[in-house]
Amino acid sequence: MGKLDGRVILVTGAARGQGEQEARLFRAEGAEVVVADVLDGQGEALAKEIGACYVHLDVGEEADWRSAVTAAKAEYGRIDGLVNNAGILRFNSLVDTPLDEFMNVVRVNQVGVFLGIKAVAPEIGAAGGGTIVNTASYTGLTGMAYVGAYSATKHAIVGLTRVAALELAPKGIRVNAVCPGAVDTPMSNPGAEAEAGAVDALYRRLVPLGRIGRPDEVARLALFLTSEDSSYITGQPFVIDGGWLAGVSAI
Repeated sequence: MGKLDGRVILVTGAARGQGEQEARLFRAEGAEVVVADVLDGQGEALAKEIGACYVHLDVGEEADWRSAVTAAKAEYGRIDGLVNNAGILRFNSLVDTPLDEFMNVVRVNQVGVFLGIKAVAPEIGAAGGGTIVNTASYTGLTGMAYVGAYSATKHAIVGLTRVAALELAPKGIRVNAVCPGAVDTPMSNPGAEAEAGAVDALYRRLVPLGRIGRPDEVARLALFLTSEDSSYITGQPFVIDGGWLAGVSAI
């Protein structure tokens, strides 16, 4: 018996990184998985490998969400879980951030989550209830220099999560957020060989656990929030950051 037997879960940004690990783990735990991404080649290959369904989905496009929901229902008959994982990151000081760059981050990270909830929550409600997991960030609970657009969207996702949890609870839908710290994924590209030594040294200093996070660790938290193990939890941000948010060590 898997933790997600009988569930149909749509995962955005699932072609690589955290989303890929979530799709793999959810499938291993018995879920039917809808792999959604704009990276069609990688997404289709992953879906074929794990026995899932692939849909092209630009999360900032409402029409794409309608198409993804239609495709998922055609394949599996319903949707009863969503992981809003897709996101982008840009490094820039606030005063040097062009408006179009800021708005592009908002479109993918913040609007994408909003449209996902709007499109999929009615389907989850019609299926008798289920779960939504939004990917926020450590930076959605505190500040971090040079990621102002990213941090602003992740703060917004925490707020959207709480509002959605309140509004959707009567329909049997639980809504929570994962808030990762630094995780070794293609989005942040901290694991590039040329930078690996410097990055390792940086996180040994910054993170109490002394290392960068792994995508599979975030996937296990998303699994917890999607399964019945978290049946009495909703509206909460869950930090997974190796202790980074706990404070600053003076030693």
